[in-house]
Amino acid sequence: MKRSLGARALVFTTPVWVIATYDDKGRPNAMTASWAGVCCSQPPCVAVSLRKHRYTYDAVMARRAFTVNVPSAAHVREADFLGIASGRNVDKFAAAGLTAVASELVDAPLVAEFPLSLECRVLHVVEIGSHTQFIGEILDVKADEAVLDETGLPAIAKVDPFMYVPEVRSYNGVGRLLGKAYTLGRELE
Repeated sequence: MKRSLGARALVFTTPVWVIATYDDKGRPNAMTASWAGVCCSQPPCVAVSLRKHRYTYDAVMARRAFTVNVPSAAHVREADFLGIASGRNVDKFAAAGLTAVASELVDAPLVAEFPLSLECRVLHVVEIGSHTQFIGEILDVKADEAVLDETGLPAIAKVDPFMYVPEVRSYNGVGRLLGKAYTLGRELE
């Protein structure tokens, strides 16, 4: 029997994404966000929810653009730092030893060291409660050549993303392959 745990944001797991912007002085800034995910296929969009008091919030509102950068497990320390430090007080790119690269499509930087970056323009802003959700249309995806498979797409094992488990505040790697989607369920037809 299932036990009630009450109304809470409890899902296993949430992505570890680094949202990058330029602040009001034109300096690159980045923050780790896990209240995020894909929200539309056509046009391709992601949703990222930020609190209004976050330094990144004002930058996204002003620039109407952001990038989603997916760090590999090799950069878990840097991603954690980007989530606990504030761009108001520190140059997070310099402190984390990361490189900001200007996007050619949106007014926001990419994180050079992370294998996957999505360039997004703000399509919608939705006030929800404690968070504001930014729906960003993905204008392009940039991937390091080293993480591409034989089809030219990023391979999850090569990207080596990791997840955040909010209730216990832990980072976990992506697990083993369980099967091909859209094929396993056909056995039940």
